[in-house]
Amino acid sequence: MAKKISNPTSTLQLNFEQDKPKRKMDGAVLYRFQLIVAAFLFLIGTLLLVSFGSSFFVGVSDQSEVERGVVDTIKGSDIPIKNLAGLLGAKIAHFFLFKTFGWSTLLLIPLFYLSALKVGFKKEIYSLERLSWQVLFYILWLSLLAGFFVFSLDLPHSIGGGVGYFLNEKLYQLLGYLSIFVIGFGGFIFLVLFYQLNPKKAKVVAPVAKEEEEEEESLFIDEDGPAIHADNDDIEEFRPIVPPVVEEVAPEPETLPEPEPEPLPMLAEAVEEKKEDDLDFTYKVADVADEVIEEEPTPVSREIKANDLVEQFGLYDPTADLPKYQFPTIDLLKEYDQKNQTSQVTMDELKANKEKIVETLLNYGIGIQKIEATIGPTVTLYEIVPKAGVRVSKITSLEDDLSLSLAAMGVRIIGQMPGKDTIGIEVANKNREMVPVRAVIGSEKFQKSTFDLPITLGKTISNEIFVADLAKMPHLLMAGATGQGKSVGLNMLLTSLIYKKHPATLKFVLVDPKKVELSLFNKLERHFLACLPDSAEAIITDTKKVVNTLNSLCKEMDLRYDKLKDAGCRNIKEYNQKFINRRLNPNEHDFMPYIVLVIDELADLMLTAGKEVEHPIARLAQLARAIGIHLVVATQRPSVNVITGTIKANFPARLSFKVMSKIDSRTILDAGGADQLVGMGDMLLSMGSEVIRLQCAFVDTPEVEDICDFIGNQQGYTSAYLLPEPDSEEMGGQDRGDFDPSDRDSFFDEAARLVVMHQQGSTSLIQRKLKLGYNRAGRLIDQLEAAGIVGSFGGSKAREVLVKSETELEEILKNL
Repeated sequence: MAKKISNPTSTLQLNFEQDKPKRKMDGAVLYRFQLIVAAFLFLIGTLLLVSFGSSFFVGVSDQSEVERGVVDTIKGSDIPIKNLAGLLGAKIAHFFLFKTFGWSTLLLIPLFYLSALKVGFKKEIYSLERLSWQVLFYILWLSLLAGFFVFSLDLPHSIGGGVGYFLNEKLYQLLGYLSIFVIGFGGFIFLVLFYQLNPKKAKVVAPVAKEEEEEEESLFIDEDGPAIHADNDDIEEFRPIVPPVVEEVAPEPETLPEPEPEPLPMLAEAVEEKKEDDLDFTYKVADVADEVIEEEPTPVSREIKANDLVEQFGLYDPTADLPKYQFPTIDLLKEYDQKNQTSQVTMDELKANKEKIVETLLNYGIGIQKIEATIGPTVTLYEIVPKAGVRVSKITSLEDDLSLSLAAMGVRIIGQMPGKDTIGIEVANKNREMVPVRAVIGSEKFQKSTFDLPITLGKTISNEIFVADLAKMPHLLMAGATGQGKSVGLNMLLTSLIYKKHPATLKFVLVDPKKVELSLFNKLERHFLACLPDSAEAIITDTKKVVNTLNSLCKEMDLRYDKLKDAGCRNIKEYNQKFINRRLNPNEHDFMPYIVLVIDELADLMLTAGKEVEHPIARLAQLARAIGIHLVVATQRPSVNVITGTIKANFPARLSFKVMSKIDSRTILDAGGADQLVGMGDMLLSMGSEVIRLQCAFVDTPEVEDICDFIGNQQGYTSAYLLPEPDSEEMGGQDRGDFDPSDRDSFFDEAARLVVMHQQGSTSLIQRKLKLGYNRAGRLIDQLEAAGIVGSFGGSKAREVLVKSETELEEILKNL
């Protein structure tokens, strides 16, 4: 026969008992912290008890000492302190008993003790929240009440304290002795509202079971609250009751505003089945317990677990894989003797330029109130304040005239200086000052920078070291004619990042179509470089592989966004911080290094690959900022067919060295001026609405080689950072598998002879010569590739023909 249920509430007890050890284990750190706080609260309560108790007996003896100033207290005194809690206790007692609320502050002592009991041992003799509000009110109200009698009957001042005496003095001036009624009325309001005084009580008799109608339990029902057992307030004794006749004992809706807890569905079914069919059934408690245990952890439990992991293992260190890595030292950079350099601007040159500027402007009827000069390494900035009524546009139109008058290499008129009421005129110095890389890398401003991706490019026209954050740019577009310092600028940018970032936190993807500019960094392959898994070299020099690399970065971007979504983070900084704090599962997540894509010559890529390059660059520029992928793209020819509107719109930061025409300057900067630069590292940096003129620091090839040798000779990773394989659709085709000769097109042989004869494997050639549609011609190209006659997809360029002679082709066709 099936077993009956002896105790339907055993499920709740079992769940609670089974969950107890788990909660204790997860909250180990929290429990220790609570004990420390409880001990601190107990210590404060004891300090107040001893201080107040001693003050009642020896407070007068210590009066002179507690009123001494801070300086006098530090100097010390010959009079001993009689308070058992020392000078601190005497001052505390004096503050509370005499200066503030008087004897009513004694109520703070039990409040601190009960708080320690609640925090440390989870025991609450009385509701701590209600007690806190009562203590705060009674301290103020009793101080006010005692102050009335102190003021009226000239009792000891400490009974009501300084606050009680002061308030009663003001009330007496306003109401006289009637102020006692105001004080009493305030206490009455608190009693009525806080304790919810109500003389009407309803006594309701609720039978527990039909068989025990003689034995009734009295309940006091408050009109403002739920039913409370009169004989038992202990929550541990409460159990859900399932009587045989539920309808007869249910209270009226208007009597109880909150319904009693409904029995568990499984128990209700058991009772109903017992009523109707008088049958017993077997009930398994462990099933319900298993369901509770399998519940997903709450955010609080995950937080506790993460804290335990941090306490046990410490924060995750992404640099632990290369613990002995040493950052490059300043000694690797060449130190130039600045004393031997010719002074860039003499006082005679400054005065001569000033007089020529004033004279030229006066010739056109433009008067000047004030002129100031700021000397920079490359140019000198003359700031002028024109007389009232002079239009700014009239001065800016005189750029060529000023250049002729000054006989300078380049004169640039800025117009209104940002944030100033002056007009700027930049004049190139006759003797320029070189800015060595050691001066900017070793500067305090760069060494102490806390940017995510700090870069330093050189000095401003006011000789200040320029430091910026590439992560906030977030992408940089560079342009400049041949020989104007563009390659040095790229080397300077990479060098500054290497000096500040660990290999675990930064990776470079270097694209160098010229094959010689970025080859110096090849030694950093096992430290800083990233590439595709099948790449022979980490630095990409073959334009055919650029498309695959860019598509691989797009896939890496999508994968990183998926991880950010799962982790509930908005950017790479939040994600990495969460991972370092061990709040992410290492089986599903990993630390994300920043990735900087550097393309040395965009014009060549646009010429050979066109849209296949433009599309992934635009995608990365639009979306990759949040997940830590940043682009630095350089080109010699800033024409509109190279820097297209799609690319340009997503590169808010632009850097231009000297260009050949005003059109090129407007293409790269959306403003003129780049054509007026003097070359050799002189550049304009546009970030938003602000254009800054800089002199790029000079980093020589031997210096870069020394840095790369220093890092390359250290222990590194087993290989370069591997990017994911791009999808086959992104590489320009689908996965075709092995070539099937029986399924080849009827025009296969003719198409093969055609491409071998012309040595050009293009779809358009097959379309024209064989008069086929685009789709069929595309399938023929795919079959020719699978047969090994033409090479793989290479963007908009024609495929490479692997068979060089018709004789060789005929042999292949025979074997097929």
